Formats: sequence, C-alpha cells, structure tokens
Amino acid sequence: MKFLSRLFSGWALLLLALVAAGGYYYYRSQHQPDASAIYRTEEVDIGDMVQTVSANGTLNPVTLVSVGTQVSGTVRKLYADFNQKVEKGQILLELDDAIYSAQVRQSEASIRNVQATLDLARANEARMQNLFGLEYVSRLELDQAIQARRSAEAQIAQAQAQLARDRANLNYTVIRSPVSGVVVARQVDIGQTVAASFQTPELFKIAQDLSKMQIHSNFAEADVGQIRVGQQAIFSVDAYQDRKFSAVVQQVRLNPTIQSNVVTYDVVLGVDNPELILLPGMTSYVSITVAEQPATLRVPNAALRYRPAQNESSRDGSKAKSSRRQDGPARKVYVLRQGKPVAVPVTLGITDNKYTAVLSGNLKAGDQVIVGDNSPEEDKRSGGPGMRMRLF
Repeated sequence: MKFLSRLFSGWALLLLALVAAGGYYYYRSQHQPDASAIYRTEEVDIGDMVQTVSANGTLNPVTLVSVGTQVSGTVRKLYADFNQKVEKGQILLELDDAIYSAQVRQSEASIRNVQATLDLARANEARMQNLFGLEYVSRLELDQAIQARRSAEAQIAQAQAQLARDRANLNYTVIRSPVSGVVVARQVDIGQTVAASFQTPELFKIAQDLSKMQIHSNFAEADVGQIRVGQQAIFSVDAYQDRKFSAVVQQVRLNPTIQSNVVTYDVVLGVDNPELILLPGMTSYVSITVAEQPATLRVPNAALRYRPAQNESSRDGSKAKSSRRQDGPARKVYVLRQGKPVAVPVTLGITDNKYTAVLSGNLKAGDQVIVGDNSPEEDKRSGGPGMRMRLF
C-alpha cells in the first residue's frame, strides 16, 4: 500500500506539472502583445523639406550718422529732439558764439592793421625805385624797401588765413544735420558744456532711412558654409511675436568673432520696414533657408536615432536596453514588417530638425518606421508581467 501511495503521488505531481505547463503556454498564446504594444511607430510620408540655419541678431539702421562738434562751448539753443525728422542742412543746435565772434572781429582788425602796413611798404618801395633811378639811394636801400613790402604781403596773407579759421570756428557753433533722417538719440541739453579738446563729442545720432534696415547676426562656423548672398530668411522680434518678417542675406563677413574659443561670423541681412514698426536695437531671431526639396519622401528624425535592444550584456553585466545612436546621423531605419523590426539602409538628404529627406532606400510612403519602444526589454520578452507558476 505504501508503494502504491508513493506511485500515485508521483503520477499526481507529474500530471499537475503537465497541466500547469499547458496552462502557461495557453496563457502566453492568448496574451501575446501585438507590435503596437511593443513599438512606437510613425508613417513615412511625402512632404516639402526646408533646411534652415538659425541665430540671433540685432536690427540696425542701414546708415546711422553720429553728429558731433568741432569746437567747444555751451549749448545755447536746441532745435531737434528724439524721433524728430530732420532734413540735410537743418540746424540741430547752437553753441554760445561770443568768444568766436570776438575772435573774428580781432582777426578783421588785424587785417586792417596789416593792410595799412602793406600800403605804406608799397608806397615806400615806389619812392625808392624812383630815387634809385636818379641814383639818390643805394641798391641796398631799394632791396630793403622791397623786402618790407613782401613781408607786409606775407603778414596780410597770414592774417587772412587766421580770419578764415576764426570764421569757420564761428560757423561750427551752429550744428547742422549732415543727412536727412530721424533723430534716434540726443546726448545734450541746453546749458551743457561740450568740449572738443581730444575727441569729437557725440551730440545726436541720426538714422538716415528707417524704411530700410539691416540685421547683424552671428552664425556658428558650422553653419556659415551653407549661407550664400541672396538667400531668403525669416525672422521674428519680441515686440511682435505673432508676426514673421522677411529678410535677404546681403553679406557674409570674413572677419571672425572669437569668444571663449567659439568662432562665429557676422551675417548681414537686408530688411524692408515700410510700416516703420521695426526699431533699431531690437533682438531678432533669424532663420535662413539654405536648402529646399519639395514633395520628397521623408522620415521622422526619431526613426534615425532608434536602435532595437541587443541580446548581449553591457560592460557592467546588465542587459542592454533600447538605445539611441551616439555617433552621428543614422544611415538606416527600422521598419515594422510582420510585427518585427527590419533594418532598411537609406541615403539621407536635408533635414529640418523634425524630418529628414530620404534620397534612396527600400522605403515608400505609408511604411511604418519605429521611433521608440513602449515597454522595457524584459516585459517585451515575457509579454508583460503575466501569470507565473511555481512548482513545489
């Protein structure tokens, strides 16, 4: 009886194990996750591709003239203020001209004095010429008379030059606009003293034409090789965040700017400003169109970075997870076919940072490319944390 009891117990355990195994495999067959539960996919489509490079910049007038003074003095009158339109030659301010007027009068008096000396020297020379012809004076006395006349002529030329300089200084006390435009800055007030001893002080800044402006932007050296004169660009400013403005590349300057070992190049873009709403100094966010491909096959950039999990251990002994490439743009994508990822080599074109054009490869519009995983590798392999049997 004891033998039969043991035999029956062994068969019961074996039968129980077989039933458990069958139930487990039946559960797995009924609960196999579909591909959409494992992978995240996006569709390959046809679309327009526009590649751009971006940088920040500053709006500036095409011509910004700094108005200064060549003489020192106290501001007596102001005729121009901020935002005022001025014409070329229009008076902007006047300095106190009392000292310069006195200098002009002094120079005029000096000329009259030297002119009298010259008249006397000429008369004396004429008399000496007559007396020398009559042999009443020597040649030396005649030469002295000629020298006195020439000296007086030199003195009057010097006095006339001094008068011209004093008159110029007097004229400099009236500051006029060198161009037609708009006053964007005024640096002085009535009663303020300006000194032109070492460098010309800045009194006004005049923008010649605000309907035409420029953007000066610094582009990274990695991008500047793609920029060409004539390329179209769009930009925005903080003052009008809901609007986009157009610009055209006018110049790529060769002189680099180096800060903290970062090299950038100044790119100048022309801007039309007919509404006069763009103002000098505004920060602009510029995107230059460097390449276009209309109606081209494209894939999401996430698909280029995706790699399926590898059945191998990493250096620390842990299982490798789904990973992204760390060595630059991918040259293949994974397409979901019959529930499995299939690697498809592709040749890539331009990118807009969201999609990348596909120039060649076994891809067509409508294919589902894998862009990521929906669950960890362990759950993918087991079909999720399903029923587990434990045998004793």
